[in-house]
Amino acid sequence: MWDDDDDTRQYLVVVNHEEQYSIWPEGRELPLGWQAVGKAGTKQECLDYIEEVWTDMRPLSLRKKMEEMQRNREKDS
Repeated sequence: MWDDDDDTRQYLVVVNHEEQYSIWPEGRELPLGWQAVGKAGTKQECLDYIEEVWTDMRPLSLRKKMEEMQRNREKDS
């Protein structure tokens, strides 16, 4: 197991179809359903980037469903 202090690997920031973010070791094949977003760096740099851009942790499908429910409530009011 890698100790974070000794981890000198480079990582990619990846995102899935639900707009959920993660990091993945650079040079390894991405898992199915994930794509790189164009940000690479140390583990901490990638985590900092994710913290900055991933402001709504809800999956995309849930956000869409909640927006639809809100529109329906407003329409029925």
